[in-house]
Amino acid sequence: MKKEQLFDKLRQGVTRQFDMPTQPVDGIVYPDVVQQFIEMSKTVGSKVIEAKTTDDLNHIIRNAYPEAKVFASSVKGIKADLNPDTVSTPAELNGTDVGIVQGEIGVAENGCIWVPQTMKERVVCFISEELVILIQRQHIVNNMHEAYKRIEMPEKGYGVFISGPSKTADIEQALVMGAQAARGVTVVIVG
Repeated sequence: MKKEQLFDKLRQGVTRQFDMPTQPVDGIVYPDVVQQFIEMSKTVGSKVIEAKTTDDLNHIIRNAYPEAKVFASSVKGIKADLNPDTVSTPAELNGTDVGIVQGEIGVAENGCIWVPQTMKERVVCFISEELVILIQRQHIVNNMHEAYKRIEMPEKGYGVFISGPSKTADIEQALVMGAQAARGVTVVIVG
């Protein structure tokens, strides 16, 4: 069946049509947007660390992962063993224990963070065993409506919302962490 034939069949089943609303839909607003973001981040499986702008982020990250051997990041001021901007191929990032990236927008309603591709090799977001996302406190918004209004597509043309560690469950409902990306996510709220 061709696409248009399918659409025609679906249209035949429509008994009443509604116009689009004239007023835009307002998203949910929280009394304390940062506290809601923290709670939702934990609900989706992330660890959350609050840091002051004067704190040593390298110290905070290394303390959070004392057993890690390979850190990868291109975030200014973060000390790393690998830089996603200088590797020859994405495969060089294989074996990364902790990837550190800069998030741009945090969303309180679902605990997700917009991570634009600012690095050459975006695979660092997915190949790292553990992912640390840095987010500025003042860049946390209430809802996805607000987030979409603020998104500016990066020069590299890619960005992703990340919400907690990668997880999946099969038919038997066996939860597997890290199936498609990081096994764990730590959100560091700065400011």
